[in-house]
Amino acid sequence: MDTNSSKFSTHHAVLFPFMSKGHIIPILNLARLLLRRGMAATMFTTTGNRPFIAESLADTSVCIIDIPFPQNAPEIPPGVESTNLLPSMSLFFPFCKATKQMQPMVEEKLQVLVQVRPVSFMVSDGFLWWTLESATKFGLPRLVFTGMNQFVSCMIKAVFEDKLLVGVESDDELITVTQFPWIKVTRNYFNTVMPNPTNSSQEFVIDQMKKSTANSFGYIVNSFYELEKVYVDSWNSGERLRFDQKLAQGCFVLYVAFGSQAEVSSEQLQQTAMGLQGSKANFLWVLRKEESESFDEGFEERVKERHCVLESICYGVPILAWPMIAEQALNARMVVEEIKVGLRVESTCNGMKPLFVKWEGLMKMVKELMEGEMGKQARKRVKQVAELGKMAMADADGQYWQTLDLLINELCNKKQAAIKIV
Repeated sequence: MDTNSSKFSTHHAVLFPFMSKGHIIPILNLARLLLRRGMAATMFTTTGNRPFIAESLADTSVCIIDIPFPQNAPEIPPGVESTNLLPSMSLFFPFCKATKQMQPMVEEKLQVLVQVRPVSFMVSDGFLWWTLESATKFGLPRLVFTGMNQFVSCMIKAVFEDKLLVGVESDDELITVTQFPWIKVTRNYFNTVMPNPTNSSQEFVIDQMKKSTANSFGYIVNSFYELEKVYVDSWNSGERLRFDQKLAQGCFVLYVAFGSQAEVSSEQLQQTAMGLQGSKANFLWVLRKEESESFDEGFEERVKERHCVLESICYGVPILAWPMIAEQALNARMVVEEIKVGLRVESTCNGMKPLFVKWEGLMKMVKELMEGEMGKQARKRVKQVAELGKMAMADADGQYWQTLDLLINELCNKKQAAIKIV
């Protein structure tokens, strides 16, 4: 346990992630950080997501409370409790909207929980906008958490505040972000966060998210200050790595993964396979079972000597960005142009829309990342960034821990003050 943990030993946080792996995993990490500060933590989730969370936190004291997911939610197939199980991402916002049906049960569980062990504050996902109402009923400060970095948050805020997408006719038209004039974006970056008059669920959820975020106590960002000083300051002013034999021999290794949400066509998978094979790079490609069936029987045999495992960008691993969904286009922009720790694949269009990637273009960028001068510069830069991350996370006196301590102190003092007033 951390040497500073005792000062927070009487405090208790409720954490409630959205039902998507990309949102759950960052909150699991946050839970561990709070435990290191001596706090107690309770995780709310659905019955179907409990096994993953329980396994991930099996070595901790985190308590898990599961809530049945609505079984008769409009448009959502029975048994679907995570976005990666949706038959189509067009159902994402109806899924978000359906989560509100859990609110009465969540509040029942909260009522029991606060009597057993008082709660200091709640951290819930931005897509669970309705949890602000629940937290307010029990006098709890609520923090919004989405797992996004500060760059993405600033871009979304700046673009919508200044109405930069109004009147834009083309999805690929370059638009100068007036608050950050060195940055140009396109409408494609924001399709998933734009109110859509033809999609009532999307328009409703985005409107509710904006209101609840604005009225919440604060906003937690998945980053550290040294990585995004300009954007953290702007926002605030407005309101083990594992190696196998190849890596030990000094060979660079490419880790390929599209995540649990992206819908990748069979043709695109085949093009990716051809590009990786042609690049001659050592790589590990993580695939769903059904995706692996897209390849001919000889593919694995042809590349089997070039597989390896490595984990985590924060250990100094450069990135080849391939944006597909959600805020990934903005993430790619940050990786390539802002912090300069990677390159970006070439698509078949001249704009920024994440379209089809041909094998020749993929092979070219893999070779450049692994062997070329731009790749060399990205590897050099990412090691510098990784070192900043290690310094920020240094025990006791790291900036990351200092910021977390300030946050906990402010939240817990606010809760105690509210109790005294009552």
